[in-house]
Amino acid sequence: MTTTSTVPTTYAHVDFSALSHNLSLISGMIPNSCGILAVVKANAYGHGAVETARALINQGVSRLAVVSVAEGLTLRDSGITGQIVVLGPILEAQIPDLLARELTPVISDLRTCSAIARAAAALGRSVSVHVKVETGMARLGLTSDELPRLFEALADVKSIRIEGLMTHLADADGDSSDLTDAQLQTFRATLGTFARRGIHLPLVHVANSAAILRFPESHFSLVRPGIMLYGYHTLPKTVPSPNLKPVLQFHSTIVHLRTIEAGTTVSYNRTFAARRKSTIAVLPIGYADGYNRLLSNRGKVLVRGKRVPVAGLVCMDMTMIDVTEVPDVQVGDRVTLIGRDGQETVFADEVADWIGTIPYEVLCGIGSRVPRLYDSPAGTVPV
Repeated sequence: MTTTSTVPTTYAHVDFSALSHNLSLISGMIPNSCGILAVVKANAYGHGAVETARALINQGVSRLAVVSVAEGLTLRDSGITGQIVVLGPILEAQIPDLLARELTPVISDLRTCSAIARAAAALGRSVSVHVKVETGMARLGLTSDELPRLFEALADVKSIRIEGLMTHLADADGDSSDLTDAQLQTFRATLGTFARRGIHLPLVHVANSAAILRFPESHFSLVRPGIMLYGYHTLPKTVPSPNLKPVLQFHSTIVHLRTIEAGTTVSYNRTFAARRKSTIAVLPIGYADGYNRLLSNRGKVLVRGKRVPVAGLVCMDMTMIDVTEVPDVQVGDRVTLIGRDGQETVFADEVADWIGTIPYEVLCGIGSRVPRLYDSPAGTVPV
């Protein structure tokens, strides 16, 4: 962790007290016998995987989920020693690293299963794996027709130990529960198939964030919260909204002010023309930092507790805003792109609505050149 007395002009602030609140909310929704497999893939949804993983571990979470071997290695290289489950596909060339760093693979196809079994046997080891079954997502996972071949392939294999069984729900946040109900029915049938084979499954997990909230019958022995940890959900409006707290705020700084006359255009391609004499502020942030170009002439940001519009096209490294209505605006003023300023808020779900996407994409899109600042006992520090 590197500290500095200089606050960057553009940064994301991550509040781990909000993360703790959301984690407690999740814990209160599941049975005492049910554990949490916290999803920190995609750089913890833009919040910083390593620091977020450490914060979760400090809150008692012992299992983390990533999507790739590379993500798992990043956590191991940072000293994370708990169980790390790799949810995504695994290539044969990645298996040596997976085994060496004691990552837990998810088996989604017979080829990967055989390759891991051979590699583990060559090392004289037994590796715990989770098996993913396809129930309606049509992405990764073994179908019910492939399960007999899995059992046959592992009949005399000592190098693989099936520790968990999982599936992924395709429509848990949809308006209808029909597909989720069908997936859960298929999954329970698969559980019965394993039971009849005498295979004990210590860890069974299905529920993503939406299912944690809507489908208690999907909680089994683990749940996999992702977006919910970070303070958001994508539930239909008919479902009561949980009291989640957004964990991340996204800030920039006014670095230049310019007064323009009516009719003057701003940014590329003349998409914005001032209707009056106006004050335009320049921010050192653009689409290369994750402020989406679709927010051009559409987004709103907060300056001195007031909403102001984006003026013109968002550039690669800069964005202009119209601050004509903000009294006493100055170079150096903080600008909030995601978060709260006084009584006003602009959170990732609203930004997502403006550009026709979901808060996942807004958060994951915050670029690597944007420093993350984390709360610590000594104050807020950049990493």
